[in-house]
Amino acid sequence: MQNLHQLITTNPRQCGGRPCIRGMRIRVADILNLLAAGLTTEQVLAELPDLEALDVQAALQYAAQRLDYPRLAA
Repeated sequence: MQNLHQLITTNPRQCGGRPCIRGMRIRVADILNLLAAGLTTEQVLAELPDLEALDVQAALQYAAQRLDYPRLAA
């Protein structure tokens, strides 16, 4: 299976350096916002037809990994 993290790209000249899907101008945040608004994966794919199901999965995986870090309590 393809490493889903490889589907996420960042380019300082595109979308302000925010993480995007496969070099397109579709940001990870765009996908997460649609999912948070209650859209299903199928609805997200219909809304953004350049995406594939693995792109949505990659966005979720990316977000989960970015949030999973230890916090030290003082």
